[in-house]
Amino acid sequence: MELTFMGHSAVRLRTADHEVIVDPYLSGNPMAVQGPDDVDPGHVILTHAHGDHLGDTVEIAKRTGATVIASVEIVDHLAEQGVSGSGMNVGGSVEFDFGRVTFTPAWHSNSFPDGTYGGMPMGVIVEIGGVRVYHAGDTALFSDMALVGRRGIDVALLPIGDTFTMGPDDALEAVRLIAPRAVIPIHYGTFPAIEQDAEAFARAVQAAGDVDCHPLRPGQSLDL
Repeated sequence: MELTFMGHSAVRLRTADHEVIVDPYLSGNPMAVQGPDDVDPGHVILTHAHGDHLGDTVEIAKRTGATVIASVEIVDHLAEQGVSGSGMNVGGSVEFDFGRVTFTPAWHSNSFPDGTYGGMPMGVIVEIGGVRVYHAGDTALFSDMALVGRRGIDVALLPIGDTFTMGPDDALEAVRLIAPRAVIPIHYGTFPAIEQDAEAFARAVQAAGDVDCHPLRPGQSLDL
Protein backbone atom coordinates (compact mmCIF):
# COMPACT_ATOMS: atom_id res chain seq x y z
CA MET A 1 0.00 0.00 0.00
CA GLU A 2 1.30 3.45 -0.93
CA LEU A 3 0.62 6.35 1.43
CA THR A 4 1.09 9.85 0.00
CA PHE A 5 1.09 12.98 2.16
CA MET A 6 -0.62 15.69 0.13
CA GLY A 7 -0.13 18.59 2.53
CA HIS A 8 -1.84 19.75 5.72
CA SER A 9 -3.99 16.73 6.70
CA ALA A 10 -4.70 15.38 3.22
CA VAL A 11 -3.51 11.82 2.66
CA ARG A 12 -3.93 9.38 -0.25
CA LEU A 13 -3.97 5.64 0.37
CA ARG A 14 -3.51 3.59 -2.79
CA THR A 15 -3.27 -0.09 -3.63
CA ALA A 16 -3.19 -1.77 -7.03
CA ASP A 17 -7.00 -1.75 -7.10
CA HIS A 18 -8.16 1.11 -4.88
CA GLU A 19 -7.53 4.77 -4.11
CA VAL A 20 -8.83 6.48 -0.97
CA ILE A 21 -8.35 10.15 -0.03
CA VAL A 22 -8.64 11.46 3.53
CA ASP A 23 -9.46 15.17 4.10
CA PRO A 24 -8.70 16.37 0.53
CA TYR A 25 -7.83 20.03 1.13
CA LEU A 26 -5.86 20.74 -2.06
CA SER A 27 -7.18 23.89 -3.75
CA GLY A 28 -6.08 26.90 -1.74
CA ASN A 29 -3.67 24.79 0.29
CA PRO A 30 -0.27 26.52 0.10
CA MET A 31 1.49 23.24 0.94
CA ALA A 32 -0.17 21.15 -1.76
CA VAL A 33 1.78 20.24 -4.87
CA GLN A 34 -1.18 18.40 -6.43
CA GLY A 35 -4.69 19.58 -7.19
CA PRO A 36 -8.11 17.93 -7.14
CA ASP A 37 -7.75 16.87 -10.79
CA ASP A 38 -4.65 14.85 -9.90
CA VAL A 39 -6.51 12.29 -7.79
CA ASP A 40 -9.03 9.62 -8.76
CA PRO A 41 -10.41 8.09 -5.57
CA GLY A 42 -13.26 5.66 -5.26
CA HIS A 43 -13.83 6.89 -1.70
CA VAL A 44 -13.22 10.11 0.22
CA ILE A 45 -13.02 9.94 4.01
CA LEU A 46 -13.65 13.07 6.08
CA THR A 47 -12.69 13.46 9.72
CA HIS A 48 -14.77 16.64 10.03
CA ALA A 49 -16.29 19.46 7.99
CA HIS A 50 -13.92 22.39 8.52
CA GLY A 51 -12.83 23.94 5.23
CA ASP A 52 -9.22 22.81 5.58
CA HIS A 53 -10.43 19.19 5.69
CA LEU A 54 -13.62 19.21 3.59
CA GLY A 55 -11.55 20.96 0.95
CA ASP A 56 -12.29 19.74 -2.59
CA THR A 57 -14.55 16.86 -1.57
CA VAL A 58 -17.57 17.96 -3.59
CA GLU A 59 -15.58 18.65 -6.75
CA ILE A 60 -13.68 15.37 -6.51
CA ALA A 61 -16.76 13.27 -5.71
CA LYS A 62 -18.78 14.74 -8.56
CA ARG A 63 -15.96 14.16 -11.04
CA THR A 64 -15.02 10.63 -9.99
CA GLY A 65 -18.29 9.36 -8.51
CA ALA A 66 -16.50 8.73 -5.21
CA THR A 67 -18.47 7.78 -2.12
CA VAL A 68 -17.88 10.08 0.84
CA ILE A 69 -17.43 8.31 4.18
CA ALA A 70 -18.04 10.66 7.09
CA SER A 71 -20.43 11.51 9.92
CA VAL A 72 -24.11 11.16 9.16
CA GLU A 73 -24.51 14.93 9.39
CA ILE A 74 -21.77 15.57 6.83
CA VAL A 75 -23.10 12.93 4.45
CA ASP A 76 -26.64 14.31 4.70
CA HIS A 77 -25.42 17.84 4.03
CA LEU A 78 -23.34 16.79 1.02
CA ALA A 79 -26.26 14.78 -0.37
CA GLU A 80 -28.02 18.11 -0.92
CA GLN A 81 -25.15 18.96 -3.28
CA GLY A 82 -25.52 15.74 -5.23
CA VAL A 83 -22.75 13.78 -3.51
CA SER A 84 -23.34 10.16 -2.48
CA GLY A 85 -22.05 9.00 0.87
CA SER A 86 -21.96 6.46 3.65
CA GLY A 87 -22.82 8.03 7.01
CA MET A 88 -21.17 6.71 10.16
CA ASN A 89 -20.54 7.79 13.73
CA VAL A 90 -17.98 7.43 16.51
CA GLY A 91 -17.17 3.80 17.26
CA GLY A 92 -18.82 2.41 14.15
CA SER A 93 -17.09 0.15 11.62
CA VAL A 94 -18.07 -0.62 8.03
CA GLU A 95 -16.53 -2.92 5.42
CA PHE A 96 -15.99 -1.37 2.00
CA ASP A 97 -14.53 -2.88 -1.16
CA PHE A 98 -11.08 -1.48 -0.29
CA GLY A 99 -11.13 -2.52 3.39
CA ARG A 100 -12.54 -1.56 6.78
CA VAL A 101 -13.22 1.90 8.24
CA THR A 102 -13.66 2.59 11.96
CA PHE A 103 -14.28 6.06 13.35
CA THR A 104 -12.74 7.04 16.68
CA PRO A 105 -13.24 10.03 18.98
CA ALA A 106 -11.40 13.29 18.42
CA TRP A 107 -11.45 16.32 20.71
CA HIS A 108 -12.15 19.28 18.44
CA SER A 109 -15.09 21.19 16.95
CA ASN A 110 -17.02 20.53 13.75
CA SER A 111 -19.01 22.70 11.39
CA PHE A 112 -19.10 23.50 7.68
CA PRO A 113 -17.64 26.82 6.50
CA ASP A 114 -21.20 28.23 6.42
CA GLY A 115 -21.73 27.30 10.08
CA THR A 116 -23.86 24.19 9.47
CA TYR A 117 -23.37 21.58 12.19
CA GLY A 118 -21.20 18.68 11.02
CA GLY A 119 -21.75 16.15 13.79
CA MET A 120 -18.95 14.84 15.97
CA PRO A 121 -15.34 15.44 14.90
CA MET A 122 -13.62 12.09 14.52
CA GLY A 123 -10.40 10.26 13.91
CA VAL A 124 -10.43 7.24 11.64
CA ILE A 125 -8.77 3.84 11.38
CA VAL A 126 -8.49 2.64 7.79
CA GLU A 127 -7.54 -0.97 7.10
CA ILE A 128 -6.40 -1.23 3.49
CA GLY A 129 -3.91 -3.42 1.69
CA GLY A 130 -3.07 -5.29 4.87
CA VAL A 131 -2.08 -2.04 6.65
CA ARG A 132 -3.89 -0.41 9.57
CA VAL A 133 -3.66 3.40 9.36
CA TYR A 134 -4.86 5.73 12.13
CA HIS A 135 -5.59 9.30 10.99
CA ALA A 136 -6.24 11.19 14.22
CA GLY A 137 -7.98 14.12 12.55
CA ASP A 138 -7.85 17.43 14.37
CA THR A 139 -7.62 16.52 18.02
CA ALA A 140 -6.21 17.27 21.41
CA LEU A 141 -4.33 14.60 23.31
CA PHE A 142 -6.64 12.21 25.16
CA SER A 143 -5.82 9.12 27.19
CA ASP A 144 -8.13 6.79 25.25
CA MET A 145 -5.66 6.92 22.39
CA ALA A 146 -4.22 3.95 24.24
CA LEU A 147 -7.37 2.01 23.30
CA VAL A 148 -6.83 2.93 19.65
CA GLY A 149 -3.30 1.57 19.98
CA ARG A 150 -4.55 -1.78 21.25
CA ARG A 151 -5.92 -2.45 17.77
CA GLY A 152 -2.35 -2.64 16.47
CA ILE A 153 -1.65 0.50 14.44
CA ASP A 154 0.90 0.30 11.65
CA VAL A 155 0.99 4.02 10.88
CA ALA A 156 -0.36 6.92 12.96
CA LEU A 157 -0.96 10.27 11.29
CA LEU A 158 -0.84 12.80 14.13
CA PRO A 159 -1.36 16.58 14.11
CA ILE A 160 1.52 18.57 15.58
CA GLY A 161 0.57 22.15 14.68
CA ASP A 162 -0.63 23.29 18.11
CA THR A 163 -3.09 26.24 18.43
CA PHE A 164 -6.02 24.25 16.97
CA THR A 165 -4.82 20.71 17.74
CA MET A 166 -2.21 19.07 19.95
CA GLY A 167 1.32 20.32 19.49
CA PRO A 168 4.59 18.39 19.31
CA ASP A 169 4.87 17.64 23.04
CA ASP A 170 1.34 16.22 23.28
CA ALA A 171 1.79 14.40 19.97
CA LEU A 172 4.88 12.74 21.42
CA GLU A 173 2.77 11.54 24.35
CA ALA A 174 0.19 10.30 21.83
CA VAL A 175 2.92 8.21 20.20
CA ARG A 176 3.63 6.62 23.58
CA LEU A 177 -0.07 5.83 24.10
CA ILE A 178 -0.68 4.44 20.61
CA ALA A 179 2.67 2.67 20.13
CA PRO A 180 2.39 2.46 16.32
CA ARG A 181 5.09 1.01 14.09
CA ALA A 182 5.50 4.41 12.41
CA VAL A 183 4.33 8.01 12.75
CA ILE A 184 3.74 10.72 10.16
CA PRO A 185 3.19 14.30 11.40
CA ILE A 186 0.33 16.24 9.80
CA HIS A 187 -1.56 19.54 10.24
CA TYR A 188 1.46 21.82 10.55
CA GLY A 189 3.22 24.48 8.51
CA THR A 190 0.22 25.45 6.37
CA PHE A 191 -0.41 28.74 8.17
CA PRO A 192 1.71 30.87 10.52
CA ALA A 193 -0.37 29.79 13.54
CA ILE A 194 0.66 26.15 13.08
CA GLU A 195 4.32 26.49 12.08
CA GLN A 196 6.34 23.63 13.58
CA ASP A 197 9.68 21.89 13.09
CA ALA A 198 8.67 18.43 11.88
CA GLU A 199 12.27 17.25 11.78
CA ALA A 200 12.70 18.12 15.47
CA PHE A 201 9.51 16.21 16.23
CA ALA A 202 10.85 13.22 14.30
CA ARG A 203 14.07 13.29 16.31
CA ALA A 204 12.09 13.37 19.56
CA VAL A 205 10.00 10.38 18.44
CA GLN A 206 13.09 8.40 17.49
CA ALA A 207 14.79 9.24 20.78
CA ALA A 208 11.76 8.16 22.81
CA GLY A 209 11.58 4.58 21.57
CA ASP A 210 11.38 2.12 18.71
CA VAL A 211 8.91 4.06 16.53
CA ASP A 212 9.94 5.31 13.10
CA CYS A 213 8.89 8.86 12.24
CA HIS A 214 8.58 10.06 8.67
CA PRO A 215 8.10 13.84 8.23
CA LEU A 216 6.99 13.56 4.61
CA ARG A 217 7.04 16.54 2.29
CA PRO A 218 3.83 17.26 0.33
CA GLY A 219 3.71 14.84 -2.60
CA GLN A 220 6.12 12.41 -0.97
CA SER A 221 5.03 8.78 -0.54
CA LEU A 222 5.79 5.90 1.77
CA ASP A 223 5.42 2.25 0.73
CA LEU A 224 3.96 0.09 3.48
